[in-house]
Amino acid sequence: QRYCQDVYRGQLASVHSAARNQELQKLARTYHIIISPWIGAVTSRRARQWESYWEDSSPWNYANWAPTHPFHIVTTCTTLSVRDGLWRSRFCFQLRPFICQY
Repeated sequence: QRYCQDVYRGQLASVHSAARNQELQKLARTYHIIISPWIGAVTSRRARQWESYWEDSSPWNYANWAPTHPFHIVTTCTTLSVRDGLWRSRFCFQLRPFICQY
C-alpha cells in the first residue's frame, strides 16, 4: 500500500462489483502476471471480531472470496487470482505484483 501511495500516488485497488473484479483480473492477465497480485482488502480482528475492509476506506459492499478464505488467524492482505478471479488471504509481507488505482 505504501509503495502504491509513495511511487504512484494511488491506493491498492478496491473492488465493489463483479464487473470490476473481472476487469482487474483481465488487466493483470494483459501484463502476463502469473503470481496473483495484491488488491486493497485487509482482514483483521477489530473489537473482538474478524472483519475485512478496504485500505482506501471505501465501503465493504462486495466480496469474491475463494472457499475457506479469508483466514481468521492473523491479519492478512488479499490477492486477486488471475486464473479464477477469486480472492485469497495471504501474509502481508510477501512480495507480489499489485494493482494500484487512482
